This record gives sequence, structure tokens and C-alpha cells, in this order.
Amino acid sequence: MERRSIPDTRAEDNSRAGDRRPRKPDMLRIAPSLLFALAATAAMTACKPPATDDYLERVDLAEATGAGRAPLPSPDTSKAVWADSSTAGRILFGNPAEVPYLALSCEASPTGEPLIRIIRFAAADAQAKALFALVGNGHIARIPVDATWNGRAWLWEGTIPADDPKLEVLTGKRTITATLPGAGKLDLNPSPLPALLIETCRKPLAPQIPDG
Repeated sequence: MERRSIPDTRAEDNSRAGDRRPRKPDMLRIAPSLLFALAATAAMTACKPPATDDYLERVDLAEATGAGRAPLPSPDTSKAVWADSSTAGRILFGNPAEVPYLALSCEASPTGEPLIRIIRFAAADAQAKALFALVGNGHIARIPVDATWNGRAWLWEGTIPADDPKLEVLTGKRTITATLPGAGKLDLNPSPLPALLIETCRKPLAPQIPDG
């Protein structure tokens, strides 16, 4: 699928899970609008990058496959933040210097329809299906997700049209509760980044002028 860009994102995304080869951390730049909100925790996180795609390469493949695993506990997201990914049109949510919990990206379908892709970085059973429940900002949304093989592990993924009203749950200024069966509950801390991504994704592509 063709990826669509949002402002101020750079570099390339390497999201292969399970690769243990030493790599240079891919430092993500937190949007300026988050700096004030993060000031209280700056001393703790100053030496750690935000959650980043680079850390996906360090996930133990045996852990990522999730075969025979009990339901996961709900993670502590009290210090988790939203940050720009190294890939255009993609943002991540997670604790500093750890594997992200969630990714949102803007894509285009083969017919040019703008889509928001949601990835929950939690082990899924092969070919399983579920509803990802999002509650907050005066909205309730249940988004279908499928266990998707990324070449190394089954992870939860789903797409939804960018203009779907269900996405309004992600555009407010309050904490969002995100629940997925077997993967626990995520408390998504407020940030302007999800709303910016969705708003930008909804905008039509600029018409391309033919060469000559």
C-alpha cells in the first residue's frame, strides 16, 4: 500500500521483530507540542529514547509467537508517551526505551482510500480475530483486528477508513482505555499526535501534475 506522509517525520522504519543483531538505537523525535507535558519526567527519560521501532528488533521471537501463553497482564503505561516514528505517517505509543505497545499509521488502499492502520504489539494466536475496544473522549469504538503474520510473529493488526467516525475516540484530550482480549488493557495517555495523524490522513492527496 502507498504510505501517506504527515509533517515532520523522517528516515526509514525497520520493524522486523526478533532480530537480535546489535543496532544503533533509532532515536525518535517527540513532537514539540509534547515537550511541556513531558517536562516533569524529563530527568528520568533524558538518557532514554521514546518507544521506537528499533526495539522491535530485539524482541525474543519465542516470546513474540505467543504459543501456549496465558493472557497478558495489563502493562503500566503511566510514563508512556506518543512519539513520531522514523517512518512517515506513523506514530508509536510506549514507555521510553522499550518496545512500543501500539502503532498508528496512515496508508492508502489500492483504490486510493485513506486508511488508518492499528497495530497492537502483543502476541496473537494464528489466524485469530478480535475486537479492539477503545473508550474515551465521550466515544466508544470497537475496531476489528486480525492476527497478522509479519514474517516472524503473529501480531494484532487492523485497518479502518480514515473518515470513519469511530476514530473520534482517538482525537480528544483525555485518556483512552484500549482493551484487547488476551492482551490486557492499555491506558493511552493524552497527546495531540493521534488527532494530527488522523486529520492529516483525511485530507485528499494533492493532484499530481504529469511530466511534460
